[in-house]
Amino acid sequence: MVAVQTPLAYIAQRWTPSPRTLRRAALSAVVMSVVIIVTGGAVRLTGSGLGCDTWPKCTDDSLFATPEQGIHGAIEFGNRMLTYVLSAAVGWTIIAARSTKPLRRGLTRLGWAQFWVVMSNAVLGGITVWAGLNPWTVAGHFLAANALLTVATVTWVRAGEGDGATRPRVPRPVRKLSWALLTVSAVLIAAGTIVTGSGKHAGDSSDVPRMPFDWVDAAHVHAALAWLVCGLAVAMWLVLRVVDAPDDTRARARDLLLVLLAQGAVGYVQFFTDVPELLVGAHMLGSSLMWIAVLRLALSLRERPLGTTEAPAQPDAALTAA
Repeated sequence: MVAVQTPLAYIAQRWTPSPRTLRRAALSAVVMSVVIIVTGGAVRLTGSGLGCDTWPKCTDDSLFATPEQGIHGAIEFGNRMLTYVLSAAVGWTIIAARSTKPLRRGLTRLGWAQFWVVMSNAVLGGITVWAGLNPWTVAGHFLAANALLTVATVTWVRAGEGDGATRPRVPRPVRKLSWALLTVSAVLIAAGTIVTGSGKHAGDSSDVPRMPFDWVDAAHVHAALAWLVCGLAVAMWLVLRVVDAPDDTRARARDLLLVLLAQGAVGYVQFFTDVPELLVGAHMLGSSLMWIAVLRLALSLRERPLGTTEAPAQPDAALTAA
């Protein structure tokens, strides 16, 4: 009887990453999640959304962009290729998490969750192309990318923690305020897709349908939500000082305020300058950085002590063969 191991089990048996390597692997997925969001925005802002007019091929006859498709085809195809880099970063995270000793099942599951989000969003991206850049599918594609960023950020934070039960670091009312900040921030990002879906950057030079909303009104609603997020962030910063929260938690609140200040400035400048492409791209980057800051602040309100990971387990799915 010969035991046949899965590839992950085989690697895990022969390699144990250091905590630093594990964190770097998780961080690489966060970085690539941001990159894919920003480059996806660049595709839309350059009018290259249909540079490859079908999916999974770039044309009916070619997997790759052709010279006839010009710069728009190259931009869209380049963004598709970045999905493979993102997948490699997620794969590195999965391998590093699975190879950690003792086995950390929760961390490994988070890595696999990233994989399935990437695969699902790739399909959604294809549907977006097939639908001729329908603004609702474009919005769904963007929100799915943010879902990946969420899981990647949680994985990154969890990579530096243990696997024991969580322990609160601040009183319960403060944690509730954090949940309010998290919820409103998510709504703010979703509202941003309405502004985009009804605005001028449709993603292609052809006649692309837009959402049935007035762009200016949508922008005003988005701005109101942004001010609400700012108010909650200031309240969180003040409350954390009152309850004498740990220094790292207060630093997270400060970082969020700085990101919001920069993001708000970019948002208002782009609104009053007829939304130039470069500033819209910067605003998308700021959106990702804001969401990371909100998540890190929320996660810093509790802790999982190191040295409480699960006991070692048998290799994954070992099969037996005669």
